[in-house]
Amino acid sequence: MSNIHVPVAQKITATGSSPAFFSCWDLHAFYGESYIVQGVTFDVREGEILALLGRNGAGKTTTLRSIARASSPTVKHGEIWLDHKPVHKMKSYEAAQNGVALVQEDRCIIPGLTVEENLKLAQIAEPVGWSIERIYEHFPRLGERKNQIGVTLSGGEQQMLAVARALARDIKLLLLDEPYEGLAPVIVHEIESILDNIKQLGITTIIVEQNAIAALRLADRAIILDMGEVVFDGLAQEVLDNEELRQQYLAI
Repeated sequence: MSNIHVPVAQKITATGSSPAFFSCWDLHAFYGESYIVQGVTFDVREGEILALLGRNGAGKTTTLRSIARASSPTVKHGEIWLDHKPVHKMKSYEAAQNGVALVQEDRCIIPGLTVEENLKLAQIAEPVGWSIERIYEHFPRLGERKNQIGVTLSGGEQQMLAVARALARDIKLLLLDEPYEGLAPVIVHEIESILDNIKQLGITTIIVEQNAIAALRLADRAIILDMGEVVFDGLAQEVLDNEELRQQYLAI
């Protein structure tokens, strides 16, 4: 009897009794000739925060960019499903229209535009997400600086703007690449508080972060990559409690 292919979005998750809200199945991705992601598979339930961890070069950012359907890397094989829709068959703009939002490490604040103009630009395409008023309610510092040119903000404020700009659209999945990069500890705690508020609102999030302890404190579950493969898939607290695992794969 021939094998029957079941789309990964219809499979039952290992961590719950309902189908996964987001699923990445057998993902293989390349940068040029370099084979970076080698068969990565994981699920995320709706409203869950997943910490995607590993040493430098493990394939974390490549996985995020593959999910967002960025022009690079090149995905050679695999399925990516979000809310029963095949993201792996979409262009990057189609993935964005279907609720995928990637906040990149460089934040990509648009030069020459104010804070509010950066936010409004994200709302040009229908359907819109949060209103400007709601954004300022959750990001009061941005409200205070709404007329300031976005690229002149501090690093922490630019990170707030990048996250807020993602929320200005009608998103289903928030992808965060190194949100704490280059920030002072006091600002990291402030960004943590904002992300915790987003978590309470039930927004499904995948976070890549070298500050693994900070990411694990925020996350429900964790995936650890090593050499482009999944070596751990479980509760974030398990990683926090397992010093041997942290030392072996995260060097902490």
